[in-house]
Amino acid sequence: MPRHLSKIEKLAASLGLVPKARDLPVPERLGDGRLSHYPPFEKWENWEELDARRLPHRYSLIPTTCFNCEAGCGLLAYVDRDSGEIEKIEGNPLHPGSRGRNCAKGPATLNQLRDPERILTPMKRVGPRGTGKFEPCGWDEALEAIANRIRCAFDEGRGEEVMYHVGRPGHEAFMERLLSAWGIDGHNSHTTVCSASARCGYQLAWGYDRPSPDYENAQLILLISSHLEAGHYFNPHAQRIIDAKNRGARIVVLDPRLSNTASRADLWLSTRPGTEAAVLLATIRVLLLAGAVDRTFVENWVDWRGYLQSVHCEASPDLDTFLRLLAEDLAEYTPEYAAQLAGISPDQVRQLAREIERAGPRVAAHVWRAAASGNEGGWQVARAMCLLTALVGAVGAPGGTSPSAWNKFKPEFWTKTEGPKNWNELIWPKEYPLSFYEMSHILPHLVLDGRGKIDVYFTRVINPVWTFPDGFTWMEMLRDESRVGLYVALTPTWNETAYFADFVLPMGHSAERHDIQSQETHAGRWVSFRQPVKRARAALAGEEATDTRSFNPGEVWEEDEFWIDLTWRIDPDGKRGIRRHYESPYRPGKKVTVDEYYRWIFENGVPGLPEKAKEAGLEPLEYMRRVGAFELERGKYRLHEQKVEIPEGSRVRVEAAGGLVTLDGKVVGVAVDGAIRHGFPTPSRKIEVVSKTLAEWGFPGEALPRYSPSHVGPEVIDPEKGIYTLVPTFRLPTMIHSRSGNAKHLNEISHANPVWMHPDDADRHSLADGDLLKVETSIGHSINRVRVTDGVRPGVVACSHHMGRWRLEGGIGSQWSSATVRIEPIEGGRMRLRIIEPSGPFDSADPDTRRGWWKESGVHQNLTFPPQSDPISGMHCWHQLVRVSPAGPGDQYGDVVVDMEKSREVHRAWLAKARPPAGDLRRPEWLPRPLRPQPEAYRIDQQRAPDSP
Repeated sequence: MPRHLSKIEKLAASLGLVPKARDLPVPERLGDGRLSHYPPFEKWENWEELDARRLPHRYSLIPTTCFNCEAGCGLLAYVDRDSGEIEKIEGNPLHPGSRGRNCAKGPATLNQLRDPERILTPMKRVGPRGTGKFEPCGWDEALEAIANRIRCAFDEGRGEEVMYHVGRPGHEAFMERLLSAWGIDGHNSHTTVCSASARCGYQLAWGYDRPSPDYENAQLILLISSHLEAGHYFNPHAQRIIDAKNRGARIVVLDPRLSNTASRADLWLSTRPGTEAAVLLATIRVLLLAGAVDRTFVENWVDWRGYLQSVHCEASPDLDTFLRLLAEDLAEYTPEYAAQLAGISPDQVRQLAREIERAGPRVAAHVWRAAASGNEGGWQVARAMCLLTALVGAVGAPGGTSPSAWNKFKPEFWTKTEGPKNWNELIWPKEYPLSFYEMSHILPHLVLDGRGKIDVYFTRVINPVWTFPDGFTWMEMLRDESRVGLYVALTPTWNETAYFADFVLPMGHSAERHDIQSQETHAGRWVSFRQPVKRARAALAGEEATDTRSFNPGEVWEEDEFWIDLTWRIDPDGKRGIRRHYESPYRPGKKVTVDEYYRWIFENGVPGLPEKAKEAGLEPLEYMRRVGAFELERGKYRLHEQKVEIPEGSRVRVEAAGGLVTLDGKVVGVAVDGAIRHGFPTPSRKIEVVSKTLAEWGFPGEALPRYSPSHVGPEVIDPEKGIYTLVPTFRLPTMIHSRSGNAKHLNEISHANPVWMHPDDADRHSLADGDLLKVETSIGHSINRVRVTDGVRPGVVACSHHMGRWRLEGGIGSQWSSATVRIEPIEGGRMRLRIIEPSGPFDSADPDTRRGWWKESGVHQNLTFPPQSDPISGMHCWHQLVRVSPAGPGDQYGDVVVDMEKSREVHRAWLAKARPPAGDLRRPEWLPRPLRPQPEAYRIDQQRAPDSP
C-alpha cells in the first residue's frame, strides 16, 4: 500500500529531493513474520529493488568470499543484469562462519575492484632494480621468462633456489601441493611475524598449533590482547563473542591497551607486556589450591604420569599426588607475585580465578598475537593458557576451547604428491629446529651472510619491505641481482616490495579469482568458494568460460590459472613428472581447467556436499557457485575420545605406564577408559605438562610451563629516563596489513597511526596531544604524533602496525594511502626515509580521489625494528624497548632513520641465543611444517638429492 509522507518528507518532495509518492513493495517476511535482512535465496538469480529515486534495479546475486583479512567471510555481489557490472557487495547469509554479517572491509571490496590505480596489465622492470620504474609486457613474455629460469634451475639440481613467499594464502593446500609436485622445499610464509609463538606453545601442549574457541556456547571468554577487533577471524569471532555476552557470558581481557574488546569486558587486566604467563600460572595455582579442577578430564587426558616421571620420579604415581606437587611447583606464582610483576592488584588475579571456576568447562580462551608475538618466550603464554583450559576440562567441551583442526576442512586431490627430498636452510636454518614455521623475517640476513641465493623469488599477498621488521635490509637483498636472480610480485596493487620486482603480475581481488577457504570460526566445519563473480554468472547462465582473464578488467588474471599454466610451461612434455599433477582428472593428458579442479574437489573431497547438491537438483560445483559455502558438520566436541578402528586380527601393543597403543611399531592411539582412542597428536597422545621435546632439544629449563622474563619486561623499563615498552602489534578493525591500502572508504576512516601514551607519561615529557614525538629503537628512530589517552597503561606506548604506506620518488605507485618518499643515505652510515610529498587529493577517473581531505598517511615504524628471533618458536619478538622524547629541530613527521649495521649486530646477538640440534635430526618429526619433506630430508647427514625428476 502507498505510505503517506511526513511533513519533512513532503518538504523534501517539494524540493525534488525525494519522490512525491512512496509506492514501495512490501519487504520480504520470514515464516515467523520477521522481516528478512537479505533477499531470499530463490530470488538471487533475478532480484529487483528500488533505489532512493524509485528506479528499479535488477540484479543477479553471486556469492564469493572476502579476502580483506583471514576470516574468509561470505560476500554477495550484486551484478546489474543489464550492464553486467558489480554494483554493490553485501554479506552472504548462507555462509556458516560470517552468517551474512560483514565488517567494513567486506563491502570495501567494491572500492578495490574500482580502484583507478590498480595494476591492469603485466609489468616489466625498466632500469635498475628498486627504482620503481616499469613498462607493460605480455603474459606470454613473462611466463616464458619465468618458466625457462625455473626449468633451468630444476635441470641443474638447484630447485632449492626457487622460493614462493606468501602472507595470507586464502586457499586450502593449493600451493603446498604445487610446490610438492615441483619437488622443492620452497614454501615460505609470514608466520614468524604473525603467530609462530602462540603456535609453538599450543603445539607443545596439545599437539595442535592453534585453538578454536566455542564462543557462542561459552560462559567465560578469556582473551589475551585486543582479540575481537584486531585479531583472529575478526568478524565471525566478534559477533559470537557479543552474542554470548548478550546471553550472559562474561568476558575477561588481558591487554595493556584499552582495546575495543577490553572496553566490553567484565574484567580488564591492564597487564605489563611480557607478564601474562605469570598471571595465568598464578590463576592455575589458585584453582589447584581450591580443588577447582575437572578430575576426570585430568585423569584421562593430561599426561600427569609423564610429569611425575620427569620431575618427581620418586613420588607416588597417582592423580592426587600430581595435583599437589604441581601446586607446590607453582608456589612462587602467588597472586601477589603475579600482580606485582603485571602491575595489577592481587584481587584481580583472584577474581580471574573465580570467573574460571564459575564457568567450569565452558571457558573459551584464545591468545594469538600480542603477548605471544611481542615477547621473547611469549610461547609460554599460549602453553599456560592451554594448561589452564585442560585443568578445568574445557578442552573439547561445549562452550570450551577445541583444537583448530577439529573445525577446519582440508581438501583432497586426484593425484598424490611426494614431499621434497631436500631441506631448504635459507628458510629452515639449523639454529631454529623448533620454529613455527619458516624463518622468513631473517631471510635477507641469511642471504647476506652467504648461506645461499634465490634464483626465482615469488611473493603473493605479502609485502615484506613494509610489513616485516628491518625493511632496509630487505631492500638491500632485493636490489642485488647476484643474490635474488629474478623477482616476481603477484599482486593486484602496487606495494613497497613490488617496487623491487622484475615482473609485477596483476592478480584478481576476491571477486575476480577462484579458491576455497575454511577457518575454525566456531564449533563446526565449513568450506567456502571464492569465485570470479562475472565468470560465475556467465557459467550459471550456461556460457562456456575457459579463462578468467576474459571476465576481469584489463589483463588481470587469477593465481590458480597462472600456476597451472606455468607448471605446464616448466614441464611441457611431462618428462619431469610434474605436469601429470595438473592434467585433467576427466580428460586424461589434457591441462586441467580451474572448473575441473574445483569440480573434482566438490564431487570427491567434501563429505556430504554431493548429497546436499543432489537434494537441490544441482551438481556440486553448481551448488557451490550458487550458495557459496557448505557446512560439513557442526557441534562436534571431544574428538580426542573417538575410538580407533583396529583391523581384526591385528596385534597391538599397549604401553603399561602411559597407555600408548602401537600397531606395527606405529603409535595409533592411547588406551583410555577401556578403549583405544585417538587422543591428542603429542608424543604421549595427551596434553603435556612437561615437554620432553624441549628438554631433548636443548631447552631443559623451559620444559615446564613458566614465566620467562621478556626482553621488554618491567625490570628493564624506566619511564623517568624515557625508556618504555612499545607495543606495535595491535590492529585497526578497518585495515589488514597492506591489502586494504587501495580501498578509499577504509582509508578515509583510518589513515594515521599515532603513538598512544598515558597522560602521566605525556606530562613527564611535556607532550601534548598531537605533538611530534621521537621514538628510538636499538637501530634507529621514527617521528610520529602522540595521542595522549587513558587507554594505555603507564610505562607503555603503543602504535598500530597499519599505516605508513609510501611510494618512491619518481616511481609508479598507489596514491590512495601513501606518501611520496625519498630514501637516501645520511651521515653515520645510516639510511633515511623522508616524506617529500604527503598523501592528498589527486586526479583520476574516480572523482572521489579529488576529495581526499587527510594529509598524513602514518609512519612506517617497522623499518626501525631489528630482527629479534625467539630462540625456540622462531617468532620475531615485536615489542621494542624504546626511548621517547619530543622531536627535535630538523625532525619531520614520518621520518625514519636506521643504522643497518646495528640491525645486523642485533640479528647476530639474537641468533646466538638459538641452539642447533645436537642429534641426527634437523627437527622433531612430530612437529608440523606447512610443506612436509620426505623423511630422509630430516637427517642432518642427508646426501644432496635432485630437487625434481
